[in-house]
Amino acid sequence: MKLITRNTDYAMRALCHIAKQRKESVSAAEMVAALKIPRPFLRKILQTLSSEGLLRSTKGQGGGFALSRSPQKILLTDLIRIFQNTIQLNECVFKKKLCPNRNNCALKKEIDAIEQDVLKRLRGISIASLGNGHHPARSNQGKCHVHHSSVC
Repeated sequence: MKLITRNTDYAMRALCHIAKQRKESVSAAEMVAALKIPRPFLRKILQTLSSEGLLRSTKGQGGGFALSRSPQKILLTDLIRIFQNTIQLNECVFKKKLCPNRNNCALKKEIDAIEQDVLKRLRGISIASLGNGHHPARSNQGKCHVHHSSVC
């Protein structure tokens, strides 16, 4: 089970990078060099973020990408929705079919409660909170890390 997929991680890293630059726009080539994200993955992610309304893109000389909303209003849960659809810790699948005990399962109720706790914490993570090294859940830790890779 992966809480954050590679695409979500790359998207968050790219958005943090753009937010930190304080420029009119940031080129894809600059992000590839700075973030060490393979160009094909990054281009696909940037296109998706543009089509979802999180980025504006400009073409031509001096073109690139800029945030289309403030860093405080771009949440990790937005990226999870875009690239992963949802967070689900347990699908309650038994031999490729839904478990017949789903409705009465005590473990499922506990897992559902954990999912809600995780979502609540993830909703508190924004580009702004990651970019400045201050995160409500980890205010004393400096840089943020998501599954072994530096997000910002």
